[in-house]
Amino acid sequence: MGFPHLLRSLSLLSLFILSPPLTTTTTTVTAQVRRSFFNCTTKSPCTAVAGYVSPNTTLGHIQSLFQLPSLLPLLGANGLPSSTPSTHKVLQSSTVRIPFPCRCINGLGFSDRGDNLSYIANDVFSGLTVYNQIQTVNYIFQDGNADADLLYVGQKLWIPLPCSCDDVDGQQVVHYAHVVAPNSTVNEIAKEFVTTSQTLMSLNGITDPGNLIAGQVLDVPLKACSSSDVQISSPDDSLLAANGTYVYTANNCLKCT
Repeated sequence: MGFPHLLRSLSLLSLFILSPPLTTTTTTVTAQVRRSFFNCTTKSPCTAVAGYVSPNTTLGHIQSLFQLPSLLPLLGANGLPSSTPSTHKVLQSSTVRIPFPCRCINGLGFSDRGDNLSYIANDVFSGLTVYNQIQTVNYIFQDGNADADLLYVGQKLWIPLPCSCDDVDGQQVVHYAHVVAPNSTVNEIAKEFVTTSQTLMSLNGITDPGNLIAGQVLDVPLKACSSSDVQISSPDDSLLAANGTYVYTANNCLKCT
């Protein structure tokens, strides 16, 4: 199945519809228009990270939602001890970093519940994607608009997540999809993630920092740690981890902290 050109900056998950559709609200559409795809030109795959704003849940549920192969990648991305259990509580509105493989075009297997397109985009995936992107990659059109009635129980959907593998300012980074919180500013976000306002604006095509809106997804470059205990000859040597986090190789060797 061929995907449109816009998928060059997205990673894809798949999802099965298990429940009836809900209604779409008008307020979500305004923010969706302002979001853009991440630039992605690097041929090699990488690990990207998305900031998932969680409901009251557990780490195990989040692992299942994003179909991570084990709990370890989730623990490493969030700097949690490797002994943390899957039953560890995650409070509502907490932001959990989700690591996932990124290519300019990439597909992953995924299975969970969903409703209509707006609900899937804004509630299940906390605004990391938008309904019209789901509509486009799944060819769901009726008179040019997404139609929740076109979704049926058992239907499989591809869910696009924004990502990139590109260097930033000549440096290797881990690209982080950050959902802008209400009343945030470019300067505050830059300070939080130890980058510069100019880098954020350039990377995201922002000409006026005053145009930043809540719900917008920003490409935030996280500095990658340089320490590693993996040999250069290892196929895992290209793995990157953001400062303050860790990853495991195929043999469960700690990459860096």
